[in-house]
Amino acid sequence: MLKDRYDLALTTASAAARDDYVQASRLALTFYPGALEAYDRAIAADPGFALAYAGKALVLLRQGDVAAARAALATAQGLASGVSEREASHIAFFELVFAGETEAAIAALYLHLSAWPRDALVVASAANPNGLIGGSGRLGQKRDIAVLMDRLAPHYGDDFWFGSYHAMALSEDGQFAPARVIIERSVAANPNNAHGAHGVAHICYETADLEAGRGFLSSWLATYPRDGFFHGHLSWHLSLFEIQAGNWSEASRIYRDAIALDRHSGGPQQKISDGAAFLWRSELAGQPRDAAAWRALHAYANSALPRPGNGLYDLHVILAQSVMSEETVPDTRARQIEALAREGRYLSGSYLPALAQGFLAFEREDFSAAIEALAPLARESERVGGSRAQHDLIEFTLLSACLSAHRLDKARDLLAARRPGASGVPVAGVAAVR
Repeated sequence: MLKDRYDLALTTASAAARDDYVQASRLALTFYPGALEAYDRAIAADPGFALAYAGKALVLLRQGDVAAARAALATAQGLASGVSEREASHIAFFELVFAGETEAAIAALYLHLSAWPRDALVVASAANPNGLIGGSGRLGQKRDIAVLMDRLAPHYGDDFWFGSYHAMALSEDGQFAPARVIIERSVAANPNNAHGAHGVAHICYETADLEAGRGFLSSWLATYPRDGFFHGHLSWHLSLFEIQAGNWSEASRIYRDAIALDRHSGGPQQKISDGAAFLWRSELAGQPRDAAAWRALHAYANSALPRPGNGLYDLHVILAQSVMSEETVPDTRARQIEALAREGRYLSGSYLPALAQGFLAFEREDFSAAIEALAPLARESERVGGSRAQHDLIEFTLLSACLSAHRLDKARDLLAARRPGASGVPVAGVAAVR
């Protein structure tokens, strides 16, 4: 029987289909362009190849084409009766993910990986900071991901792709020394892995290794295709380093070149989160507001993501709505989430609506109310999913509110409690409490 790169059997008699599937999955895992086309070639070589449709569904969902993704997964489901037990479990797992059945999907994840730990596409869907576990709304999920990846590590050896995910998980769990060793080995084994570059960016951010982060990303992005899915997001990471360095002109250039709506290479969710985060954090650092950019982002969010779904992306929609509060209803997304939370249908419950009140108060310069709302929530930012670097937006907003309200003792306490070794705090006025 034909097998994939991780020695897992594939239900296809076509060597060409297998080869294209292996190539497609490698491109999908490393976030390089061409995965969708390679999956289509695999399907053309064997129209009954169920896993090729499932892989295609994952790429389409990442790109924001939800209808096409669901159609591809439905085709895989229709072919599942003729596949192996592992492939049937693979497809059934993604059925739960696509249906938003998070708790059931997490349970299925652990059962699946206990039997087939080298099913890399399943691992990838669960182990990134905003994947199945990261987006679960649970506290303690960063430790859960790190424990899972530690458990899986013996099954992968020195595999470069797994190493990039493993290092990221350890970094998010505060285990920086082993994370650095693993990510350096991963990048050396295969530099052409966007998740490897992503891991380097996060580890440099978390250890305040500013110059190494700037140098690495600047060089790496120069050879990464502009249409690579992570080009926009990695450019966002580079812009954070430039903001921290006080190099606003370069940060602004990176924004215009690779993060702005018409330049970002990612799907709708990533365009909104990276764009809103850059604009908000720039203002926290003391830069003037780009009202036109906010207006365009707000309009795009309303059309591309009209309903709640994912905590991290909903957070950034809430930011855009707070900024546009004088022109529109300011808490539309928060109200939608609150209604879902009352029915037990939103993973982080009422956390984001409460957070929205803090952002809206901050936007209206009611800094005391912003502090009251944000202070108890900042400690639970894990609930929104995403990375520690993305959570800093909440912490920096609270710090800025403290400075603006002249609550300098509170600001000092926040700085003293900041996680050890983390990158700088580019918030205007922070020097006064250093």
